[in-house]
Amino acid sequence: MKTFIKIILLLVLTLGSFTINAQQAPMYTHYMNNTLEVNPAYAGSRDALTITALHRSQWVDFKGAPVTQTLTMHTPLKNEHIGIGLSILNDKIGPVNNTSIFADYAYIMKLTSKSKLSLGLSAGGTMFNANLRDVLLDEQNDPVFQNDINNKMTPNFGVGAYYSRERFYTGVSVPYLIQNSYSVINQSNGNSLIGKEQRHYFFIAGALINISNNLAFKPTTFVKLTPAAPIQADFTASFIIMKRLLLGVMFRTSDALGGLIGLDITEQLHLGYSFDWSYGLETSKYNKGSHELLLRYDFVFFNKKQIHSPRNF
Repeated sequence: MKTFIKIILLLVLTLGSFTINAQQAPMYTHYMNNTLEVNPAYAGSRDALTITALHRSQWVDFKGAPVTQTLTMHTPLKNEHIGIGLSILNDKIGPVNNTSIFADYAYIMKLTSKSKLSLGLSAGGTMFNANLRDVLLDEQNDPVFQNDINNKMTPNFGVGAYYSRERFYTGVSVPYLIQNSYSVINQSNGNSLIGKEQRHYFFIAGALINISNNLAFKPTTFVKLTPAAPIQADFTASFIIMKRLLLGVMFRTSDALGGLIGLDITEQLHLGYSFDWSYGLETSKYNKGSHELLLRYDFVFFNKKQIHSPRNF
C-alpha cells in the first residue's frame, strides 16, 4: 500500500515535494493526427477547416490516472499564406487539473509546387487547479497540503516550424515558452510546495511510401525533450490499406507498446482508436493500459488542388 501511495504522489504532484520539475506535457498516441496540439505551424496545412477531437484515458483502473481531452480547429485563409487555429486542452491527473486555450497562427510559404514551409506562433493561457486536500498522505495533517490552488491563470506562448512535401513532413516546436511557477505556502511554519512548468521541445516527422496501388507504408515519429526527464520518443509504423483503413503499431521508449487503427469513413471524416500497454513504469502493475479515441472532420470550402492528400498528413 505504501508503494501505491508513493506512485500516486509522484504522478499527481506536478507541483511536487517542496520543489519539483515535472514533465507536464500530455501523451498522444495519435500525435500524427493531432498535430496542431503539438505544433502551431501546422495551422491551415490541410487546405480545409479541420476539426479534431481526442479523448485519452491513461492507465485504466489506476486511481488518479491521467485523463486528457483536446479539441482543435484550424483553416487557411483566402490568403494562401496564412493559417489560423484554436487549440483547447483539458488534462487531469489525480487532484491536478489544467485547462488551456490557445490561438494559433501560421505563415505558410510555398517553396515549390509540391512543398511548403510554415512558421507558427501560439498565444493563450492555462487555468490551473490543484485539490491538494484530496491527496492521500501518511500524515493527513501535513499543513502544506491543507491549501488548494484554485483557478490560477497563467499566460504562455509557443513557436513552431513545419515543412511538408507530397509524401513527407517534419516539424519542430516549443509549445510553452514561459516556465510558469505554482506555489502553496504554509503561513504558520513557512514551508512551501512549489512546482515549475518545464519547457518542452518537440520534433515530429513522417513519410508515406507506396507499396502498391492499394497498400502504403506510413512511418512516423514524435520526440519529446525536456530538462525534467529523459528524452522520450514515439515510433509508429502504419499501413494504409485501400486508401481508407490504417493499421499500425507503436513503441514509446521506456514506456509503452501499442496498436492503432484508423478508418476514413468518408473522404472528410476520419475515426481513430489506439491502445497502449505500459511496460517500463511501476504503474504497469496497477493498470489495464491506455485508450485513445480520435475523431476528425474536414470542411472543404476551397475549390483548389491540395498539395498533399488530407488523408495522409
